[in-house]
Amino acid sequence: MANDTRIWTDVEFDRDGKQISCLRLPFSSDRSAYGTIPIPIVCIRNGIGPTALLVAGNHGDEYEGQVALSKLARQLDPGELRGRIIILPALNYPAVDAGRRVSPLDQGNLNRMFPGDANGTPTEMIAHYVSEVLLPLADIVIDLHSGGTSLLYLPCCLIRVGKTAAETARLLELMYVFGAPIGSISDGSGGGGATTLSATAQALGIPALTTELGGGASLSRAGEKLARDGVLRVLKHMGILPDAIVEPAGPTRSMRVDGRQAFTYAPVRGIFEPAVAVGDEAEAGDLAGTIHPTSGPSEPARLVQFAQSGLVACQRAPALTEPGDCLFKLVVDVSSPKIVARNAGI
Repeated sequence: MANDTRIWTDVEFDRDGKQISCLRLPFSSDRSAYGTIPIPIVCIRNGIGPTALLVAGNHGDEYEGQVALSKLARQLDPGELRGRIIILPALNYPAVDAGRRVSPLDQGNLNRMFPGDANGTPTEMIAHYVSEVLLPLADIVIDLHSGGTSLLYLPCCLIRVGKTAAETARLLELMYVFGAPIGSISDGSGGGGATTLSATAQALGIPALTTELGGGASLSRAGEKLARDGVLRVLKHMGILPDAIVEPAGPTRSMRVDGRQAFTYAPVRGIFEPAVAVGDEAEAGDLAGTIHPTSGPSEPARLVQFAQSGLVACQRAPALTEPGDCLFKLVVDVSSPKIVARNAGI
């Protein structure tokens, strides 16, 4: 229940105006026995209307969404709204502050810990607060991700197929409004499965959009702009920012991951030399890259091939690899709405 949470805030979610404050995550340590960790939050409200929950920093080393939401939080005026926008630009703040995917406090990967635990680790407590307090307020959730330190990503917007044809159609509509070049449609079996923010939102009947916007521990200007433009398009579409001036969305290519063979993994340790780049088309059997042993030319180089055909959606960023590191992910076209429905079990 919401009142079980140990996180608190002075934000009054039903109050009109703009409130810039923090969530206080209790964390007792050697240097601060009664300490709290402040997680930035902005609530902007103007009367009755839909609520959008905008999130970045779910993983701390993914920067495009953090910057985009910080800009929007500064720029938006309550008078522009019809409803409410709740912005969390650095949700897993300990990870954000450390520039890491996972929290340095508990090694928690927030997007693998939903719906969380009110009395769990710090990361589980954050997940619980979002699940029990914030999601019930929301009519839509946009969770902005990027490739982080380990991956380079083709900009895309991701949805999970709905439980009904109508729910899937609604999510597809929002995906096209967001306007990323690639729209990735998941059956929910990959990544974190049922433990992600989007999965928890879907279980509550709340439409959720996720993105991948860049990566490599850098900030993509194009990815940050897409985050801002896409969010504004969705907010206008939902009537929350009815008079917003937005750039029209470009075409979105609907794609999906076609099973586990879409992923290419490193078989050995070494320096990875990719043979293709993000955005390239690959065929089954094509050379994905070469792994050069760190021990030098006394050991043979290892060739890595693609198991299936598709578009290269993401690529490993660091050259040094270990066995099991993901080197590439491929996606394939969704040719018709019937395929979407079939993937959803409709």
